[in-house]
Amino acid sequence: MIRKLRSGEYRLYSRKVNPKTGRRRNLGTFKTRAAAERHEREVQYFKRH
Repeated sequence: MIRKLRSGEYRLYSRKVNPKTGRRRNLGTFKTRAAAERHEREVQYFKRH
């Protein structure tokens, strides 16, 4: 899940809410949406390999 920050950067959050904190886990901050989407694909690949 990618959200745009006020600073203009994009942050990748986990899809599920972290039960300990009640919020989504931050999986990295990126300058462009394309970079965030690329990393999201890398994360999904890594989860299954």
